Amino acid sequence: MLENREEIKKILEGGGVIAYVTDTVWGLGCLPENENAVKKIYEIKHREAQKPLILMSNEAYNLLEYVKQPLSKTASKLIKKYFPGALTLVLEKSEKTPDFVTSGMNTVGIRVPDNEVFKEICEIAPDHVLATTSANLSHQPSAKTYEQAYENMKDLADIVIPDYGCFAKGLESTVAGIFDNEIKIFRQGAIKLEID
Repeated sequence: MLENREEIKKILEGGGVIAYVTDTVWGLGCLPENENAVKKIYEIKHREAQKPLILMSNEAYNLLEYVKQPLSKTASKLIKKYFPGALTLVLEKSEKTPDFVTSGMNTVGIRVPDNEVFKEICEIAPDHVLATTSANLSHQPSAKTYEQAYENMKDLADIVIPDYGCFAKGLESTVAGIFDNEIKIFRQGAIKLEID
C-alpha cells in the first residue's frame, strides 16, 4: 500500500518527524530513542514540556520491552481484549523508555492502532515503535482527515503520509492507567472499558 517506504525509513533514521493516519486521529511521530527528533515534535506542536509522548506500534509484543515486567493481570487482559484498537494504556515504564519521551515520569502510554497504513509504517521503522502524539498544534483540535493533517503539518513535519483510504474515525483513544491492578481513566475516548 505505502508507495514511499524507503523515503519514510530514511526520514525516521535521519531523525525526522512524520505525520500519519491512525484508527482514531492523525498522529505525529519519530523514533523513540532519538532525543533531537522528540524535541522537534515538542517544538512543532508548541507542546508543554511536562506532557509526555506515547509509544505506538503495529504489535503489542514490540511495546512490551518499554514497560515494566511482569505485567499485571489487569494490564494483560486489557491488551488481549483491546489491542489493536483505540486504547492507550499507561503503565510503569522500563529502563528502555527514555525520560525525554515521558517528560521524566516513571510511566509510559502504549497503544496499537487498528489501521493498515499505520501498521505498514511501523513495519518499516527500526524496532517497529514510534514515539507519538496527535498531528496538531497544542490546544488546537486533532486532525481527523488527511487534508487537516496536511494543513497543520505541511511546513513542519518532514512528510505527511497519505491515508490510502484507511481513514481515521475521528475520536481520540481512551487513556487508562493501571496501578496495582486498579484502572484509572485519564481520558474517556472511543472505547468504554469493560473488564470481565
